[in-house]
Amino acid sequence: MSADFGHEPVLLDEVIRWLVVRPDGLYVDATVGGGGHARAILKQFPARLIGLDCDEDAITAARARLSEFGSRQTLVRANFNELARVLGELEAGPVDGVLMDLGVSSHQLNTASRGFSFSMDAPLDMRMDRRLERGAYEVVNESGRKELEKMIRVYGEEKMASRIARAIERKRQSAPIATTGELASLVVSVMPASMRRLKIHPATRTFQAVRMAVNRELDALQEGLRAAVAALAPGGRLCVISFHSLEDRLVKSTLRDLARTCTCPRDFPRCVCGCVASMRIVTKKAVTPSDAETAANPRSRSARLRVAERI
Repeated sequence: MSADFGHEPVLLDEVIRWLVVRPDGLYVDATVGGGGHARAILKQFPARLIGLDCDEDAITAARARLSEFGSRQTLVRANFNELARVLGELEAGPVDGVLMDLGVSSHQLNTASRGFSFSMDAPLDMRMDRRLERGAYEVVNESGRKELEKMIRVYGEEKMASRIARAIERKRQSAPIATTGELASLVVSVMPASMRRLKIHPATRTFQAVRMAVNRELDALQEGLRAAVAALAPGGRLCVISFHSLEDRLVKSTLRDLARTCTCPRDFPRCVCGCVASMRIVTKKAVTPSDAETAANPRSRSARLRVAERI
């Protein structure tokens, strides 16, 4: 969900082009958000659609936006890694296409009470699914220094991870870090002057890291990709839109693995692994937004779409 619940979705024309292989097919929007992609599919084609989202605000918004399509759409509050369970309960599938848009919505970022953004001081939260027990407050205040350092370095790709983790540990000795403003100020305070002058806010990568840890985003993505592939009918398409390098690398490597026909070492005289490819990669390189789209919606600039087809 890369845009606010009322805004146009990212890479819409490209998604329609690559995803819809059967006009009257069954599709899953596994990150339905406010229903932007889903609405376009249902409006242009006589298709049926199942929409998933773990954010109850998103489901509420999508329900209002898609209500005109009646029984052609079904919305379920669930994470995309629960796709197999959802399809089983609905007695649906196999499906003709699955869309996964991995962006954080503007609604989540702009709603102070959700605790995602350093631009508004609010209680640390960052849970996309507010049924989760641990939010950002618990992750920041209960994780060990080494765990924090690894989290910020790996998920945030932050060079100053060690310095930030030590600062968090020192601050917690006097009082918990309770708000987004406190965490952002702490990160800024330990950054070199040169990094404070960059266009990107010094706390951006740390906030990304904490959010990804809270929501288990990479683990959920790995599970969700496998679930999506398993749900596809032969010829069905998987379309994934990612917004940062960690996600894109995981999507690329997973699809590449699923498209392999042999995993034996190169020096083996013949194949003994018996590996059979389950996917065919459709887009050899990631599809990116047009200049016109990035001009109209600057947040789409980092979007990357990858597509694969079930064999």
